[in-house]
Amino acid sequence: MIRWTVVSVTYNSADTLRKHWQSPLPAGVEWIVVDNSSADQSADVARSLGADVIRLDTNRGFAAANNVGLRAAKGECIAFVNPDVVVDFASLFALESAVLSSETLIAPQLTNADGSLQPNGRGAPILLRKIANRTGFSRKMASNYLIYTDEGEVRYAWWITGAVVLGSAAFLRKLGGWNERFFLYHEDADLSMRAWRAGGSVRVDGDYRWIHTWARESKGFRVRPILRELSSAIKFYSREPLLLVAQGSIRYSPQSRLSGSLALDAAPPSMVDRSDSE
Repeated sequence: MIRWTVVSVTYNSADTLRKHWQSPLPAGVEWIVVDNSSADQSADVARSLGADVIRLDTNRGFAAANNVGLRAAKGECIAFVNPDVVVDFASLFALESAVLSSETLIAPQLTNADGSLQPNGRGAPILLRKIANRTGFSRKMASNYLIYTDEGEVRYAWWITGAVVLGSAAFLRKLGGWNERFFLYHEDADLSMRAWRAGGSVRVDGDYRWIHTWARESKGFRVRPILRELSSAIKFYSREPLLLVAQGSIRYSPQSRLSGSLALDAAPPSMVDRSDSE
């Protein structure tokens, strides 16, 4: 019986797979790699490591490739995991009841290789906050935007980064999967906000820590990634125009889940008692 399906999207990721995917797959877990027409040996390497590989004829983007994996998945629970993440398979089974008992998207707390925390939970994606975070222009504004969790802590977030997203297959399919209008970037914020609007929740669990080496395409000054991110930003903020002008520290709370428009006066949640979240 397949309990978990891990979906990874690759694009020229052969070396990254060799570095991060050395553990054998445990019983009850299938790994589907959707290869976005890589020019290297990503598909062959993934297959040698135990993955079921779906090769696409063209690079269809991150969201579309994730949806290919979601459609092929046999597990009740889905883990979307980037190739540059070291999966702690024990965490999957530990989080299974939380994933299946409520409509939620969950991420473990991601760390760098040295154990320092990565902010894979985020606050409201107000445009000025995102600019401040990326450029380092305002530490205060960025600090209110970045969400970290301690051990024993679960924190709600407006959105979680696409490096690791866990959820039930039923809830993810109810949401319609990932929004394929986004080739790359902002698709994770879009998915998380749709989860809130559907009556679910989005959270980061500090008891589970996975290493993520963060091989971000847009690091440094490279024209193509910058243009891709700009294109996705235009699409995202055209769908969420209130986030262009919103001010202050705002987040969704579990008491103000959305049915339609943004609730800009939602009280910012900080810590969730574990007995209420699992």
